[in-house]
Amino acid sequence: MAKLYFRYGAMGSSKSANALMVRYNYEERNQKVLLVKPELDKRDGDRIVTSRCGLSAPCEYFDALYDRDVRQYDCVIVDEAQFLTKKQVERLVEIVDDEGVPVIAYGLRADFRGELFEGSKWLLAWADTIEEVKTICWCGKKATYNARFDENGNVLREGEQIVLGANDRYVGLCRKHWREGNLGPDWYITHPRAATHNPEGQQRTE
Repeated sequence: MAKLYFRYGAMGSSKSANALMVRYNYEERNQKVLLVKPELDKRDGDRIVTSRCGLSAPCEYFDALYDRDVRQYDCVIVDEAQFLTKKQVERLVEIVDDEGVPVIAYGLRADFRGELFEGSKWLLAWADTIEEVKTICWCGKKATYNARFDENGNVLREGEQIVLGANDRYVGLCRKHWREGNLGPDWYITHPRAATHNPEGQQRTE
């Protein structure tokens, strides 16, 4: 029986890499996979999913799920699913329940303020199976929050919900260090330009 899976994790938890590996496993067994992502995500170019570890694969934009017969596929994989709308998550439910095709959606659970994205909210409500893709904070505890920081190492609390970026803007933290706005003692070593603005290496919350 087909199911809707939501696999979520903090920034840096290799969600896209997991999505690409699952795609490879299906195709290795001569099964067809449709890999899609929201159209607003063009960080790595049009119609491509790229992971931090260097894996990449061509994909379609989400609207392809309205335009073609998805029953020709053995699985649908969605990357960056946090950016979906409620209506788009409803389409995933239809694919599973009415067309019998399993869907695996990967994405963040919450934004940099600790609030749910629209897509994640409805996937958490409607998915048959919810799984966490784990990663760790700099302190070694599990990272569950997505910190957005500026060029000076300030952890931000205000701004637009959707600002595309990767390691240059975001990092996964545990709740304690997200609340403190603490990017860790090594952050200024890996970001030497920021040290000129904040020479004592003290992270601040704005």
